[in-house]
Amino acid sequence: MDQQLQQEGYFGEFGGSFVPPELQEVLSYLSEQFYKFRDDPEFKEELRYYLSEYVGRENPLTYAERLTKAWGGPKIYLKREDLNHTGAHKINNAIGQILLAKRMGAKRIIAETGAGQHGVATATACAMFNMECIIYMGAEDTRRQALNVFRMELLGATVVPVHKGQGRLKDAVDEALDDLVRNYKNTFYLLGSAVGPHPFPTMVKHFQAIISEESKRQIVEKEGRLPDAVVACTGGGSNAIGAFAHYIDEPSVRLIGVEPDQAPSLTQGVPSIIHGFKCLVLLDEEGQPKKTYSIAAGLDYPGIGPEHSHLKVSGRAEYATVTNEEVLEAFQELSRTEGIIPALESAHAVAYAKQLASTMSEDQIIIVNLSGRGDKDVEQVYQMLK
Repeated sequence: MDQQLQQEGYFGEFGGSFVPPELQEVLSYLSEQFYKFRDDPEFKEELRYYLSEYVGRENPLTYAERLTKAWGGPKIYLKREDLNHTGAHKINNAIGQILLAKRMGAKRIIAETGAGQHGVATATACAMFNMECIIYMGAEDTRRQALNVFRMELLGATVVPVHKGQGRLKDAVDEALDDLVRNYKNTFYLLGSAVGPHPFPTMVKHFQAIISEESKRQIVEKEGRLPDAVVACTGGGSNAIGAFAHYIDEPSVRLIGVEPDQAPSLTQGVPSIIHGFKCLVLLDEEGQPKKTYSIAAGLDYPGIGPEHSHLKVSGRAEYATVTNEEVLEAFQELSRTEGIIPALESAHAVAYAKQLASTMSEDQIIIVNLSGRGDKDVEQVYQMLK
């Protein structure tokens, strides 16, 4: 990919920055600071320290022996992002961005959250670095993820329920961007997914790429070769882009993103602009972002990261959908078979991996990115199964 285009935040035709001039000034400064610090030895050393001593990396690449036997096909490995402090991949990016915010002199941090995992990760990082923390969350999601709301408040964050629109992730992003426009002089927007105007998608990918950096090394140590496929759920796309990053230039490895059949941005979306960037978006008859639904609040978004849009259009990655029923079945099967309760988001990847395994042979390997643990979803699943 042309380096200059990537510098400006484009992945093929997708990405860019379509925002008001005053916000563009802020984003240009953020971009400049990000590129300045990301390769700075002192910054990298501090990031490594917190990822190891605070987050608990590196996390295992677990061979799921019983699941492999149950499915009767390729070896299944689970990349265990569920074992991170706070229980998901979101903390990787939160720590990276908070260290950047600290160097930029920010005192007030804002964030959006859907399932609440990014909100909890941001609140955790803010508590540790003693920064004011405001989390925007759709009112519907605050109801679905009440436990995570309490966790954020326990960590000292102010959670602001967003009632407009559907009261979901898209509406929380709208509100956070509005806040940034109003308060850009003293506020750092710690965006949790690989979406938004440049430099956010590039920045989030940079901090989440640790997932595939580790898994690539781990699978070669365990199996002496690369996997045949890497499977991850996609909502905004942060865990998936992190899980794919170090395999993108390895054509022998299939990259497969899995989304809800009721929010199929990559399988049915069209190129459009949402939240200040261009990506594949689900649009209604009036050309507005379509209402979406997923039992996994973190996947409930009508757009997708620009790099995923590019990977889809260029054919480098594949994207598939699964139904709520398949997700609930996968949620229970992984729990019973391996003693690991996955997040509903991650259960999407497990559900598709099962389908994929039926088409593969015993000498092949699938890595499933287990983006988070399911504590936050147990009550919701209990009600649904009742």
